Amino acid sequence: MKKIFILLISLLFAVPAYANTIYKWVDKEGVVNYTDDINNVPKSYRDRVKREEFLQEKESPAQAMNAKTNEAIKTDIYGRDETWWREKVHPWKEQLKEATKNHEKAQEEYMEQAQGLSPYNFGKMSLTQYQMLSSRLEILHKKMEMYQDQITEAKEMLSKLSNEAKETRADPSWLE
Repeated sequence: MKKIFILLISLLFAVPAYANTIYKWVDKEGVVNYTDDINNVPKSYRDRVKREEFLQEKESPAQAMNAKTNEAIKTDIYGRDETWWREKVHPWKEQLKEATKNHEKAQEEYMEQAQGLSPYNFGKMSLTQYQMLSSRLEILHKKMEMYQDQITEAKEMLSKLSNEAKETRADPSWLE
């Protein structure tokens, strides 16, 4: 009885193997042909067919269970996965990227306009030109402040999310 039990256990964990038979032949034009069904080989070539066996291993039930366990979805302590974290981080990263780009563009334009107020150009301007240039500089300055506020907000939110990820034991790579 004990031997039968051991035999059954060993069979349970044995990896079943299945053989595939492939038939290979060369036709009159020298073309190598393959098939897995002997009936697909023309009768005139059946005497020259080479038979090849390939073993395919199937997973044992224990291996299948192990694979499923290893593929378990990683989550933080609240059950939130990588997708949840990426969806939270993405808008703030986009805002940071866009606001930084817009701030740099506004700053370049501000510097170009500010050159018009140089002492060399100052005496050549009418009062109206001076007021228009000052007005444009004021608008650009407000834009730069607005973009700077967006940059600051995005950085603060990304920092908060990073701290929250640490507290909830989320994978830090999910925030990248």
